[in-house]
Amino acid sequence: MRVLVIGATGAVGKDLLQMLLSDESVERIDIFVRREVKIPSAKLAVHVVDFDHPETWADQLKGDVLFSCMGTTIKAAGTHQAQWKVDYTYQLDAAKAARNNGVPTYVLVSSIGANPRSKVFYTRMKGDLEDAVQKIGFEGCFILRPPSLIRKGSDRFGEKACVVALRALNAIGLFRSWTPMPTEAVAAAMIRLAKSGHKGIEIIESQNILKA
Repeated sequence: MRVLVIGATGAVGKDLLQMLLSDESVERIDIFVRREVKIPSAKLAVHVVDFDHPETWADQLKGDVLFSCMGTTIKAAGTHQAQWKVDYTYQLDAAKAARNNGVPTYVLVSSIGANPRSKVFYTRMKGDLEDAVQKIGFEGCFILRPPSLIRKGSDRFGEKACVVALRALNAIGLFRSWTPMPTEAVAAAMIRLAKSGHKGIEIIESQNILKA
């Protein structure tokens, strides 16, 4: 299996890449990144690209599956416009290019609560992307909506506080679908879905990711 990854340097992407590198059924991995990534592996090809100019790299998106787990925070992006570019435009450009090149399967990491009619910018943006990629025509299109993620080595105070609070609420039976999930669990589910051979569109809600 030849796989393509955008977002390989993010929290989920890093776990996904390590799992793919150790997966004997994966023959080649092409990752598309903004900065050089140095990982010694004969089956890894690193493409340093300018995501603002998809015409310069779109023809390289050829393989059996595209894993899309790119994203940023409003703090890192600075503005909603900049966040939209990373979370929506770049991912949609990659999805369209992959499908135009005959890639049959697509796996997207979205977010719990994604809804194009949401009043919250982040979940509305994720919902808009979900709607857009579903219209591209992949043979198999899998969309995961994970809850808050537990990232190894995270130093984000707000993220840690959110995990602690949600776990406390989960303990008394509240917000079960929002139970924090390790990034590696999401990555493992992405690979299982890609290998499932299922056709059509599947949206995997947070409570079903571990069973996917």
